[in-house]
Formats: sequence, C-alpha cells, structure tokens
Amino acid sequence: MKAFYTNDNGLLEIPKWIPNCWISIEDPTETEKKYLLEELQIPEAFYNDIEDIDERPRIEVEDGWTLIIMRVPIKSNDIKLPFQTIPMGVIFKDDICVTITFYKTEVIYDFMLYSRRKCIQVKNNFDWVLRLLLSSSVWYLKYLKQVNQKIKLAEDNLEKSIKNEELQALLQIEKCLVFFITSLKANDVLFQRIKNLKAHKAEYDLDLLEDVEIELSQAQDTANIYSNILTGMMDAYASVISNNMNNIMKQMTSISIILMIPTLIASLYGMNVPNGLEESKYGIWILLLVSIILSTFGVFLFKRRRWF
Repeated sequence: MKAFYTNDNGLLEIPKWIPNCWISIEDPTETEKKYLLEELQIPEAFYNDIEDIDERPRIEVEDGWTLIIMRVPIKSNDIKLPFQTIPMGVIFKDDICVTITFYKTEVIYDFMLYSRRKCIQVKNNFDWVLRLLLSSSVWYLKYLKQVNQKIKLAEDNLEKSIKNEELQALLQIEKCLVFFITSLKANDVLFQRIKNLKAHKAEYDLDLLEDVEIELSQAQDTANIYSNILTGMMDAYASVISNNMNNIMKQMTSISIILMIPTLIASLYGMNVPNGLEESKYGIWILLLVSIILSTFGVFLFKRRRWF
C-alpha cells in the first residue's frame, strides 16, 4: 500500500508525490517496487535489505542515498508467536523521503494521527527518523502491556492445573520478549549513532532526543523486567512439576512395596515343598490373614513416615 503525506502542522495525505513529501509504503506490490526502483531510483540493495526479516538496525549511505533501518513491533497472526519485530527502512535523498515495511504495522498510522493531533512540524529527514523511533518505542510499551496480560492469564491457568498447553504459552511469550529485548537494544545502538552524527548535531531538537532516549530506555527496562519475571515463574513451575513427579514416583513405589508383601507370602507358601500348612484346611485363610496384617502394618508404617 502506497500513500503520500505532506507535512503541514501534522501529516496530511495527498493524492500524488510532491517535493519534500513523505512516501509511506507497506507490503509493496510489484508495481510499487518498480515505482521505487525505476521512478525514484532507490538503490535495489537498500530495498532487498529491508525485505530481509532478520535485518539489523543500521545506517548506510550509497550514491547520496541514506538508508536507516530500525525494528518495529507488530502483532502477528501466528498463534505460536503473537508478537514479533520487523525491519522498517527510511530512505532519503534531497527532496525524497520513503519509509518501507513488508508487513502491516500500526506504528505508521498511529504516528500520522499523533502528528495531526499535536500539529507536529517535522524539520528534516533525521527528524522523521527520530519521531519514528519514538513512535515505535511507544508501541513496544503498548505491546509489552499485552504481553504482561498474557503472562497473568497463563499464571492463573497454571495455578488451576499444570498442563503442557499453559507451559507452551509461557514459552511463546518468552520468545516474544527475546525478540523485543534484542530489537530494542539494536534500536538503542542506532539511536546513539544518529545522536552522535557530527554533521547533523546542530539540527537536532534536544527535547525530541531526550524523549526518544527516555522511551527507549523505559521500553528496554520493561521488557527486561517482564523477561525476568517470566524466567522466575517458569523456573518455579519447573520445580513444582519436578516435585509432583517425585511425589508420584514415591507413592507408586510405596504401593508396589505394599503389594509385594502378599505376593511374597503367596510365593513362599506356593512352593511344592513341605511348609506345615499343606494339609490344613485353614491354610488359605491363615495366609490371607497374615498377608492382611503385614500389609496393614506396612501401610501404617509408610503413613507414619509420610511416604504415602
């Protein structure tokens, strides 16, 4: 999907490209790819780098074009991975500025609405990048709140019954947090590089730099806290599962020992040798009584030692 926005006290959508407007492209089609590569003459290597789902945040300059890749969060349709991060590229040169993502993301639309509400006036291309970093950090925090709700839900389910489904849900959440933490660290490194560019230091809005730094730091801290909580919870439930297994094995062993008592007595008196009871008509009853008494004593002893 291709859209053009002009910066006039907030982002306003326009029908076609004009100099210094912002071009936003999500999930580009072949027609939009041709527009980027042939009409705008964006380097194809930049386009291919953004298409790579595992591309790391970085800055690159080629033939006067500047590429800045950051990672933004999205909500996935994959049940096994409810949240993940994707690369979003900002490419600019002279009066052309393009953002490209190969997945639908709420960051762009939210950024557009926010700019209108606050009547934001973007000064230059690096200002775009910083504001997009700020918006992506805010969305990391929003998705982290949803992750925390999923953790609480899984914890409530585990308190009722420990099943594989609940443990798998925690593993899926842990995978999401790993992606978030890794991407936020990479975005922070990118931000520090942009912040320290000597050629553009004088152009930066100091308040905006501070806001981006605070939001990035808060998102990283929140993700790390949730990850530590989740790790501790999984370790605790792993110990509970191991302890339950030990109790079950102890009970099964105790039952086996109790059942072994009458089996042993029956085996001894079932041998084809003289044993003193082979002629007695009460032999079977005597053996049953002895087995019951010894088994009862065994149960009493195990109960007293809390082996049951």
